[in-house]
Amino acid sequence: MAQQISDRRDIDFVLHEQLDVNQFSKHERYAEFNKKAIDLIVSEARSLAVKEILPTRKEGDMIGCRFENGKVTVPEIFRKPFELLREGEWTAMTEDPKWGGQGMPTSVAMAAEECFNGANYAFMMFSGLTHGAGKLIETFGTEKQKKLYLKNMFTCKWGGSMCLTEPEAGSDVGALTTKAVKNADGTYSITGQKIFISSGEHDLVENLIHPVLARIEGAPAGTKGISLFVVPKIWVNDDGSLGEPNDVVCVGIEEKMGIHGNSTCTLSFGEKGKCRGTLLGEENKGMRAMFLMMNEARLLVGMQGFACATASYINAVNYAKERIQGRHLLNMLDKEAPSVPIIQHPDVRRMLLTMKAYVEGMRSLLYYVAWCEDKANTVDDEAQKEKYHGLIDLLIPIAKGYVTDRAFDVCNLGMQVYGGYGYIKEYPQEQLMRDCRITMIYEGTNGIQSMDLLGRKLGMKKGKLVMDLMGEIMAVINKAKGIERIKGYAEKLEAALNKLGAVAMHMGKTAMSEKVLNAFAFSYPFMEVCGDVIMAWMLVWRASVAARALEKASKKDIPFYEGQIKSAQYFTQTVLPATLGKMDAILTTDGAAVEIDEASFIG
Repeated sequence: MAQQISDRRDIDFVLHEQLDVNQFSKHERYAEFNKKAIDLIVSEARSLAVKEILPTRKEGDMIGCRFENGKVTVPEIFRKPFELLREGEWTAMTEDPKWGGQGMPTSVAMAAEECFNGANYAFMMFSGLTHGAGKLIETFGTEKQKKLYLKNMFTCKWGGSMCLTEPEAGSDVGALTTKAVKNADGTYSITGQKIFISSGEHDLVENLIHPVLARIEGAPAGTKGISLFVVPKIWVNDDGSLGEPNDVVCVGIEEKMGIHGNSTCTLSFGEKGKCRGTLLGEENKGMRAMFLMMNEARLLVGMQGFACATASYINAVNYAKERIQGRHLLNMLDKEAPSVPIIQHPDVRRMLLTMKAYVEGMRSLLYYVAWCEDKANTVDDEAQKEKYHGLIDLLIPIAKGYVTDRAFDVCNLGMQVYGGYGYIKEYPQEQLMRDCRITMIYEGTNGIQSMDLLGRKLGMKKGKLVMDLMGEIMAVINKAKGIERIKGYAEKLEAALNKLGAVAMHMGKTAMSEKVLNAFAFSYPFMEVCGDVIMAWMLVWRASVAARALEKASKKDIPFYEGQIKSAQYFTQTVLPATLGKMDAILTTDGAAVEIDEASFIG
């Protein structure tokens, strides 16, 4: 049975029927990206993903990256598709063509990214992190830095990374010890070690450009004293030519549970005292700059997790249709009854529908975040721009934290549908589950995402971000309530949204009170209920589009649109009631987790 990567029919539904991304072609910035062009882009991306990238997934996992004498060699099978990504200009789809990009809408690029990451996201990390590092230079770099680095990075002639984490400074970035000392020529001498650096060393490119967080001598402690530096593996001369090696050495790579095809490196800077970097942005403003890359990286991580989930779901559906096992439940007493495909068994259908609902809701959410970026880029009103940027800020913890949690759950169900076969390497489900697991951890653990949601996003601009989001959800509810068939689902969503508003107010007040620890003990459940309501919003939105489409649908499209309504029915009738129970638990803000004595954890 052939492996799958994504659902083209559903991608088209989200792009054209739910979000109407063709609207952006009316703006000068995206004039060339009409529906015909968008469809061609997605088709070409899917073709490249299926034909060239997907075949690398299993072999890349089995072979992995090899470390020897400070050098990392990637699986040989990666080289051709990497060159094809470069030649097709897929490595900076949304960027300005003058820097090697295609200038396409973010929502369209998201569809291509889904295809690529669904094929092999460990492979795609080599180009994905390069793009993020390039965005830092584009946004905060000097004209000289842009001229030296940007085009080579966006075209992936050179690679890039993100160097934050240290052995004693993981989630607490402010505890970093990497130092920067200013030299007479304006450069800085960098000394320190960074760990868990994805794509930190490899042989797909001729040079690697590392954005590195470090503290300048005499700078304040904590995050207030952190600066950001551009540190190339090979020094780049003023004329753009490559100079001497820059005393940046990979001292090892990690043996991991998953994503074996990507190198997770420990990098040593300045062991010989000859590592130089240039300041990126302002002194002591490094964390503020890095948050730009973090937002992009966290959305990418959400896509990585989702890509595993959608591939696992499609595999599971196809397997369940082909796997013959057991008599139909209504014929269990008939010993002569034939065995049936397992998709006819109620519990398997429950698992598949659970997977379906989450995959569809997650796709719509991720594409919606990208759509907000496109809206911000095409509206003239500054208040509207601010609104869409605020929606992105508020939704990023959900798009990373909640999505990767549910993506792993989907991969878990995808393995379960296969039964014992799902647990062995001959089939794709176990690798998808292993690869998915890290997405819940890196770029800020999902617990940290929940703390960001509660501690930062909930109260931003005096709650305006939350009110704007609730307004967007209510607009969908009001339209859906006008459609008799799905009116009940919209009402369920409205009740959950109203209760979530009360929970948000309670959490905000508790987080500002003497029970602040209690509040943060519930930040994760709070993120979960927010995510559930947002999933329901997306599914009801999809159902309302489908219900109208059914009025004129062709015979072949009817099952698809009916399936959208069933997803909304299942989620609002089966999942949301449990969400309301979680909200009740949050409202207690019970203190057991913070009151228990540490000694009580010892058995």
